Amino acid sequence: MFTNFDDAVAWIENSRRFGEKTDLTRMRDCCRRLGDPQDSFKSIHVAGTNGKGSTANYLKNILHAAGYKTGVYTSPYVVKFNERIGIGDDFIPDATVVFYANFLHDLWDRYYAETGDSITFFEIVTLMCFLWFRDERITWGVIEVGLGGLFDATNVIVPEASCITNISYDHMKQLGNTLESIALNKLGIVKPYRPLITTEDKEQLIPLFKLHCHEKHAPYVFVDVTTATDVAIGEQTSFTWGGARFDLRLTGAHQIKNAALAIETIRVLCEKQAIVVSPRNLYDGLHRTTWPGRFEIFGHKIILDGAHNIGAFETLEPAVKAVFPGKYVKCFFCMMKDKDHKTVIALLDRFVDEFHFTTIDYHRAAPPEELMDESAHPKKFCHDDFLSAFAELSHLGDNEVLLVCGSLYFISEIRKLLVL
Repeated sequence: MFTNFDDAVAWIENSRRFGEKTDLTRMRDCCRRLGDPQDSFKSIHVAGTNGKGSTANYLKNILHAAGYKTGVYTSPYVVKFNERIGIGDDFIPDATVVFYANFLHDLWDRYYAETGDSITFFEIVTLMCFLWFRDERITWGVIEVGLGGLFDATNVIVPEASCITNISYDHMKQLGNTLESIALNKLGIVKPYRPLITTEDKEQLIPLFKLHCHEKHAPYVFVDVTTATDVAIGEQTSFTWGGARFDLRLTGAHQIKNAALAIETIRVLCEKQAIVVSPRNLYDGLHRTTWPGRFEIFGHKIILDGAHNIGAFETLEPAVKAVFPGKYVKCFFCMMKDKDHKTVIALLDRFVDEFHFTTIDYHRAAPPEELMDESAHPKKFCHDDFLSAFAELSHLGDNEVLLVCGSLYFISEIRKLLVL
């Protein structure tokens, strides 16, 4: 029995990461044993390679502003485990994590004894989310997919609407090596007769999206972000959509996409008469949304961005250039071994002015020497101690900015140094 938060989280995080998953039998069985808590609230399901967390939080805050008791489930966290599960403005309390960890540990033991199979890490956290949402009697849950969609533990819900932000290359070992295979996996969240709202605009994927929705009798709603007007991107972002002006604390053109996807999802649900949301609720919900480690700016000079796949880095360059035009960009970089760091480094090579490579004390972190060897940058440097390197690099001149990126694990460590 767990008596403190750290022990409970240690058990969860040391649970098996991946099980054999050709279907959702194990997750459905666990939900059934718990009384199907995922059916106790209405939901919106959010998938995609990048932008899921921002979109989910936009949706949660809009519904919260409209007076609905709304939960949000996202991953991974940047600062603390509790960030994965929230209701309104509050994360799940430490004591509540301990309570459900004990409850689910008993379930884990029983399930293993009966089946010889073990409930995985993400299934445990997802079950914890469903149980807390049920017990707190939320009205709406905004549920972010963990990985892919089709066999993701969250895919036991039957949402009122599904969202897909975009399709790019990530987790190819699990999802396949083509955009089409990745898209098909993410399209697995689409449910019969429930609308799919998406900003994915790649020409080769649109027919696949339409066909899949047609086969499911699911309305297909494409959000054309090029129709946004009066766009202003700085440390905050503003744009006009549907005749209304919106101001975001999250910045970059990609955040306009995420915000527009949230707006149109709310519009679809309003048309279905599932919710009532005013223009003021829309504005307030979007404006109050923040998201740690996603182009987060400290002191007008240090940017923390959790970009860790190709699609995310393709949006990073225009964001840096839009917010800090003409600035001398130093990049402080650490990435995991199992990511496509060679392609990512090539993307960064073309726009940063200095490239600094480092590592953190984490078993998946790539050695900085190997990362630096993949760079063709004329000004590249290697640092074994990220703490002393950051202390030096954070002393910036008037025309300099520091971009910290490559891994959420890495920026989590850096963020601890900036948020006292």
